[in-house]
Formats: sequence, C-alpha cells, structure tokens
Amino acid sequence: MTRAFRWLLPHPLLTLLLAVVWILLQNEFSAGMALFGVILGIVITKATAIWWPERPGGVHLGRLFSYAMIVLWDIIVANIQVAWIVLTKPNAALRPAWIVIPLELTTPEAITVLAGTITLTPGTVSADLSDEGHSLLVHVLHTEDPDSDRDEIKDRYERRLKEIFL
Repeated sequence: MTRAFRWLLPHPLLTLLLAVVWILLQNEFSAGMALFGVILGIVITKATAIWWPERPGGVHLGRLFSYAMIVLWDIIVANIQVAWIVLTKPNAALRPAWIVIPLELTTPEAITVLAGTITLTPGTVSADLSDEGHSLLVHVLHTEDPDSDRDEIKDRYERRLKEIFL
C-alpha cells in the first residue's frame, strides 16, 4: 500500500501545496476546483519527479511553525535596526563584514532555508556556499563583533533547523 502511495504521490506536501495554490488562484472554492487542484498537484509532481532523485526527509512541522514566527520577528526587528543605521550613521562609521559560518547542517533543504533566512533578514546577505557545503559566506551591513554575529546565527537559526529537519 505504501509503495502505491509513494508512486502516486512522490511529494505529498508539494501536491497539497499546489492544490491549495490552485484553489486560491481561482478565487472561489468548489469541490470540482479542489479535485482539479489535487489532480494538477499529482500530475505536476509526477512530471517533475525525475528531477527529485531523493525525497526530502522528515520535517518537524510544529518546530517549523515556531521557527517561522522567530524569523518573522527577526525581520521586523532587523528592518528597524537597518533603518536606524541608515538614518543615523555616516558611511564612514559603518563596519561591514564578511562572516564565514561553519555549518553543521547536512541536508540541502536545511542549508537552503538557513541561507534564505539570512538573506530575508535585512542587513545580512548569504553570498556563497562552499563547494563541500561545510560553510556559508555571509555579508553583514554593520557589526561591532563578527564572531558574536556568527555565533548568534548558529544558535538562533542553525540549531533550530537541525531540530526541524530530521
């Protein structure tokens, strides 16, 4: 039974997401639209399954939700901080830095979420991932202590992502 389920739904969460997006794009809900959305989700995931040689591993959804709330809060706070820096500090007083963050994450999905989180947070940009995937290069707009910024990223984001991506 599970083999047939995996054959029909190689990526069940992606199928569900595509169905929900289809329903939202239609601007009305009906059983026919929901059924067509599910069929569309199945067809798209089956057609693109060749480019997904390995299915993503387990994800702890409860922790993912709390992580998203933390990231949203950090984005709001960072927007205020960056606005304050831009409005009050002259360019000569800015202390930008390149920070190398050694990674303990191993899955591509977790590393992608970490890089995306860093880039979404104003004042920081993920610039490069090492060839082996063991470190991430991050540019910071202004920092007093690059080492503490590195440690904060590792503790605030990477530690939680290790718990989310099983």
